[in-house]
Amino acid sequence: MSERDMRPAVGTPGGPASWRRAVAGAAVGLHQRGWKDATWSSIYRRDSRYVSAEPADPERVEQANLRGRRGDPPAIVQGPMMKAPVWSREVPVYFWFGGMAAGASFVGVACDLVGDERSARVARKVALAALMPSPPLLIKDLGRPERFYNMLRIFKPRSPMSMGSWCLTVFGGLAAASVGADLFKRRRTAQTLGVATAFFGGYLGSYTGVLLAATAVPVWARSRLFLGPIFVSTAALTGAATTRLVLTATGLPVDHPTCEALGRVESGAIAAELLLSEANQHHLGDLASVLEEGAGAGWFRRAQWLARAGLAARLLRHRAPGPLEQVASLAFLSAALCFRLAWVESGRTSAQDDEAVARMARGRATSQEPDLNITVVEHH
Repeated sequence: MSERDMRPAVGTPGGPASWRRAVAGAAVGLHQRGWKDATWSSIYRRDSRYVSAEPADPERVEQANLRGRRGDPPAIVQGPMMKAPVWSREVPVYFWFGGMAAGASFVGVACDLVGDERSARVARKVALAALMPSPPLLIKDLGRPERFYNMLRIFKPRSPMSMGSWCLTVFGGLAAASVGADLFKRRRTAQTLGVATAFFGGYLGSYTGVLLAATAVPVWARSRLFLGPIFVSTAALTGAATTRLVLTATGLPVDHPTCEALGRVESGAIAAELLLSEANQHHLGDLASVLEEGAGAGWFRRAQWLARAGLAARLLRHRAPGPLEQVASLAFLSAALCFRLAWVESGRTSAQDDEAVARMARGRATSQEPDLNITVVEHH
């Protein structure tokens, strides 16, 4: 994938573009002072500061919007209907590392609860180490470092991207503080900070799926009920697998109760992801074609085969407990990364399906769904 040219089309970075009026002194067409031209627009919520008065008949405005959304798309959909996401490969890799960090924070709390302090300390270090690539990956995709800083200048609870940026920052600070407390042998403090880290890790591990579902891309928007749980399953999987690999690499036996428990978490999480993905594919209807034929289809197939290979290695681990356990964890980690790449690539393909975008705009995701059952009240 070639590098994106981040230079502005006109003007200088951060400066106004050059322009001139077609007629000297002319006003902007259809513009009224004080945002009065936006007062009746359906794109503004009633709590918008631009709205200065309520419409005389609110139901009439609502019914007009419903009439615009009912019925079939036109016979010929003239595209492009929307611009496909321009995310680079850094974004799905960030999703993968962020989920790994969140999952490792869950492992740390679980180890503390069962009294395995050594494994808890390792899990907290894994959470911090997995998080470290995330800011550089986001900055690389954004193009300029100051853009990440600008995302922290506002706090919008209704924006998954804004909340995700803040969660990433808070999670990183807490994870670093918990590792520092471990280094200074402040066990209680480290445990408390570990619980706080896992609390924010719950959002960090799921918000990326919610972020995709909050867009207008058909395959993502239609998957809104499943993307959050799917991404949480992947987070639990990658956190458990990475922590188990580090524990065994640092001398913990593969048959240690913690390693065996983490192995069961891996297997359960990947099985949950496969089941959720299958259920979501049925829910997508004909939108699922992008998961079977589009740019992300190859990544989905790789993910599914790697997941099955890992489950098979886990079932046969009694024949070679050490190597097969490691092979299973590595296969699961690779499958999780392929799933992330598959979702992003499939979104690009779905955004280019103009007919699917038109159906989603009318509240119908698939061509098999019946017409909307809307009663329109005419006002004379």
